[in-house]
Amino acid sequence: MARLNLLEETRYEKLPVSVYNNQQEASVAVANRIADLIRSKQAKGEKAVLGLATGVTPIGVYAELVRQHKEAGLSFKNVITFNLDEYYPMKPTAAQSYVTFMYENLFSHIDIEKENVHIPDGTLDKDEVVAFCLAYEKQIEELGGLDLQILGIGRTGHIGFNEPGSAPNSGTRMVTLDDLTRRDAARDFGGKADVPTKAITMGIGTIFKAREIILMAWNKKKAPIIKKAVEGEISGEVPATYLQLSQHVEFVLDADAASELTRFDTPWLVKDCVWENTLKKKAVIWLANEVNKPVLKLTEEDYNNHGMAQLAVEQGPVYNINIDIFNQIQHTITGWPGGKPDADDSQRPERALPAKKRSIIFSPHPDDDVISMGGTFIRLVDQGHDVHVAYQTSGNTAVWDDDVLRYMEFAIDFTNSIGEDTTHLQKSYEDMRAFFPTKQPNEIDTQEIRNVKGFIRKTEAISGARYAGLQDDHIHFMALPFYETGKTKKNSVGEEDIQLTIELLQKIKPQQIFAAGDFADPNGTHLVCFKIILAALDRLKGKEAWVEDCWLWMYRGAWHEFETYEIEMAVPLSPQEVIRKRNAIFKHQSQKDTPVFPGDDAREFWVRAEDRTRDTAQRYDRLGLAEYEAMEAFVRYKF
Repeated sequence: MARLNLLEETRYEKLPVSVYNNQQEASVAVANRIADLIRSKQAKGEKAVLGLATGVTPIGVYAELVRQHKEAGLSFKNVITFNLDEYYPMKPTAAQSYVTFMYENLFSHIDIEKENVHIPDGTLDKDEVVAFCLAYEKQIEELGGLDLQILGIGRTGHIGFNEPGSAPNSGTRMVTLDDLTRRDAARDFGGKADVPTKAITMGIGTIFKAREIILMAWNKKKAPIIKKAVEGEISGEVPATYLQLSQHVEFVLDADAASELTRFDTPWLVKDCVWENTLKKKAVIWLANEVNKPVLKLTEEDYNNHGMAQLAVEQGPVYNINIDIFNQIQHTITGWPGGKPDADDSQRPERALPAKKRSIIFSPHPDDDVISMGGTFIRLVDQGHDVHVAYQTSGNTAVWDDDVLRYMEFAIDFTNSIGEDTTHLQKSYEDMRAFFPTKQPNEIDTQEIRNVKGFIRKTEAISGARYAGLQDDHIHFMALPFYETGKTKKNSVGEEDIQLTIELLQKIKPQQIFAAGDFADPNGTHLVCFKIILAALDRLKGKEAWVEDCWLWMYRGAWHEFETYEIEMAVPLSPQEVIRKRNAIFKHQSQKDTPVFPGDDAREFWVRAEDRTRDTAQRYDRLGLAEYEAMEAFVRYKF
């Protein structure tokens, strides 16, 4: 068990927390708990009554239970299940229904009796919902209550669909979904407009009656709400905090979801630390922000009053610590992202030689290059490096249907203008006009429509890369097969994805690779694309000499930035360079105004990017470094 129970490490935490290295280990641990309960009940001739959750979080748990059923003989004949919730209205056959989810991920693969499966009914008339909810509660009570309830947690702090404002004694009922919850579900429905506004959910009071409750959370995206749920005050604004009142609850987290808990984020506040350089850098930067002082103005009193007396004693005087950290931060700043020729590079983030590098920017989607590192992209070209850009996916799911018709109308008019026959084009156009009004949420587009959407994004990417200064033969479209499903849910990485990447790397033989390192969503395209690059490099390493001299730099997207202590290269941008970057982003017209998948941020991508890079520059400024208009940040990945 990976749970840390030492008092000095958990005094900020108001309920038991187990932390595992990754979600796979955590999922197996939870599945084992469920399997043990089922077997224990079987031995007594009793039923095991389980409360089950849906969403990405429990998928690994269900996969392990299926494995144990098929490979270890785990039977579910004595299991009765009650699901937490369901969208309303929702047909059970819909791709987004939790009935579909549960059968695809669990029930269809085990020997559970169908009559033992209970899921809220999203097809009821509104006047039938209250009676159904009362009957749902009664069924659970007649079985003696839930033996074990597993939960996920939403970013609003909801458990089930008990949104902020839910009462701690609430029962099964219909609720209105929070706007953030609907935005998070938008990708599953092909857009927020198609996400139901209502749901039927077990209440917090129902959940509380379970004899055992396990709440699971994975990845950094959940870290802020986990900190509130575990360490915050009990509040209806964060329904998960009510779990602090239970004597039978445990939070099971991966390291990323636990990363903002005090014992991991600021461990010097709860225990003595081994002050290796990264932790020291993080602590000093934190202290400077905490007391609102530049690094070089921090005093021994500041250290002593904020849990860092041990560092001051072991490595002081504190002024020497301050100078060391200040210099480390200062040495990350460079106007030469490809290395400065004929310069001492011992204190610079990039090598001076070779003076002109072959650089490749991998862009998961067709606009990540200019949104995330457009200023650095342009500067690399301006400084004479041999820069290539590789668009790893077509991005064809993120184009509005209206844009398809607009481009088809243009194609028909242009073809007419040069005296060519438009019969086939006109037929395709009419088919599209007929298809769109009947298209269901997340229904796969026809191949012709997907092609047009891909062409739209391709021409925009070419325009942006040309604006940055690239010749056409340095612009590469990979269209990795894993992405080309026509659905928001993509295939697993295949051999062809890796081979296409290997071939491109062998062709260019780069000294520098830039790749998207934004892994907040473990099922996101960025992470998949990064893993493909790593797999390709792993196969090439030791076989081709150029790989040994190749450095891999990670950049972040329009939503998040690296923490200041993590940054290893910060490229400052002048006001003019910020405008040039903005113009490059503007070439992606299909992603302007309101993109198909905006996430939980209403700002346009160019605004997000500018705000993010401006904030990075301001963070450096507050620490006492030079003041710049904006900064793009990078972290080197050592493969």
